[in-house]
Amino acid sequence: MAQTLYFPLLLIALCSISECVQRQYHFINEKKNWTEAQRYCRENYTDLATVDNMNDMIQLMKSVKYYRVWIGLQKTHENKWHWSSGDPALFLNWASGQPYSNDNCTVMRYGQWSVGPCSNIYFFICYNTSKGLVFVNQLMTWRDAQSYCRQNHIDLVSVRNQNESQQLEKFINDRNSSGSAVWIGLFRDTWQWSDQSNSSFRYWHTTQPDNYGGIENCTVISQNVLGRWADFSCDSKLPFVCHEDKLIVIQQNLSWSEALRYCRQNHVDLVSVQSVEMQRCVMNVVKLASTEAVWLGLHYFCSINMWLWVSGDMVCYQNWAPGNGSTPENCGLENRKGAVQSGGDQTWISLPESHRLNFICTNY
Repeated sequence: MAQTLYFPLLLIALCSISECVQRQYHFINEKKNWTEAQRYCRENYTDLATVDNMNDMIQLMKSVKYYRVWIGLQKTHENKWHWSSGDPALFLNWASGQPYSNDNCTVMRYGQWSVGPCSNIYFFICYNTSKGLVFVNQLMTWRDAQSYCRQNHIDLVSVRNQNESQQLEKFINDRNSSGSAVWIGLFRDTWQWSDQSNSSFRYWHTTQPDNYGGIENCTVISQNVLGRWADFSCDSKLPFVCHEDKLIVIQQNLSWSEALRYCRQNHVDLVSVQSVEMQRCVMNVVKLASTEAVWLGLHYFCSINMWLWVSGDMVCYQNWAPGNGSTPENCGLENRKGAVQSGGDQTWISLPESHRLNFICTNY
């Protein structure tokens, strides 16, 4: 029995726990205007700080040692639709004639979407990792609904395709007999991150942004309001926070071996995904890819019939798409490698290494 258990226990011992730190924040205690701060961060790190979620905010606030500092959010002239959760707004299901006004928040009624003032009060739908969709039978403004969902669940609901839209419509109809409109997580604004990230996370103070004096086009975080954001004149001289990316999508189409060489020459390595936390980080960045799949540091050793990471780790956490991850046919001829799909459920697939794809490098 001891011999039977030895090898599985050895595999468990060899499996490392991989935490995801998507970016590292650096507080710079030098007073510069927003443009000067942006230039400094780009020359010394990656860019002025981008924030994707509340976990990022918590990490960022740990580094801040001044009551008001610049981050990388700046107002533009382009009004874009975003999901509160950070998902890109690729699918839209507007009712006829919508969006017809300059309002910036979205309600769903009878399966279709309309814009409305964010200050209106409606019921709303949150989503939760374990519970799925959650109908909240309380009347709130869009921002209050967003805060409620983030505090009690994950976020306001996102709708990524027609199937999800139909599922949400049925869910609402089963719980909302009056047929009244409900808030969903779609909003638009004119703010853009310095690094051109599509992050739609916003953490404004209740009264912000207010564009006081008509000149407040940049963003600060304030310790005296628990890190909530405010718009501010870009010419003000303030300390600032830079960020350094840990995972980087390289938008070049290379074979797996070429991608491995590129990462090792320019960064650290092709990424290894050893936990659900790391998979979430990969899912956050893989949206930037221009190919349908993106190389990971995952390869199959025919001699020992086993998938391994280039870091030398065993494949403990797995996220294979159906029909992938088993022993490849014609193993030695095709030299199979692992990639993550850039769309859909972003699961892993097995491909011949000669395929030319984008890839993810790590700076860990």
